[in-house]
Amino acid sequence: MKLTLRIWRQKHANAEGKLADYNVDVNSHMSFLEMLDDLNEKLAAKGEEPIAFDHDCREGICGTCNLYINGRPHGPIRTTTCQLHMRHFKDGETIVIEPWRARSFPIVKDLIVDRSAFDRIVQAGGYISVNTGSARDANETPIPKIVADEAFNSAACIGCGACVAACKNASAMLFVGAQVSKFALLPQGKAERKLRAEKMVAQMDVEGFGACTNTGACSAECPVGIDMTNIARLYREYTGAKLTSDNV
Repeated sequence: MKLTLRIWRQKHANAEGKLADYNVDVNSHMSFLEMLDDLNEKLAAKGEEPIAFDHDCREGICGTCNLYINGRPHGPIRTTTCQLHMRHFKDGETIVIEPWRARSFPIVKDLIVDRSAFDRIVQAGGYISVNTGSARDANETPIPKIVADEAFNSAACIGCGACVAACKNASAMLFVGAQVSKFALLPQGKAERKLRAEKMVAQMDVEGFGACTNTGACSAECPVGIDMTNIARLYREYTGAKLTSDNV
């Protein structure tokens, strides 16, 4: 396959960036990241600077491979970039590859953005009070399967940031909703329930994420299918917390 890659290049956060074109000949069985690896090997062989991009597990688990491909987070199909293969593109096609475009995800270099805003939101309230020591009996706290499944589905969020990239307002409501939901649904998460919602939403606002207007683009582009019911639950948890809060 002969392709033209139009890739965002930016030396550092304060440098001026631009799209640069690269002509490549790739195997359709390559993954998208393998294609970038191959391009980088050729650039390095010519003494040119390789393209910087994030990656880690390459198994669709870690959420690190955040690329904006042809106007969609992670590309033309609903998956992580590392699980996207070149067979989903056509011979002769031009592929535009950009980093996430959000003020709260500043560009570090080329296709790499700083997503530590998500980490700070989790640090603000994404924990539970539990006793350390030996594991407790699994049946000690009975939880209905439907509730456990819903909590698990919320916990499946990999924090890739596709929801923010897809949203016209760069909102993080789906991410925060998933983080709040996975604890709010379980008895182990009840101790910090109100404070968690308050603190995580407050930190989200501090980080500069936009407001949610319920267009649903976040859920539609989420590679692991986090549902918008998590946003509704976040609204409910936060409203209930503020109505009874001692925090002014």
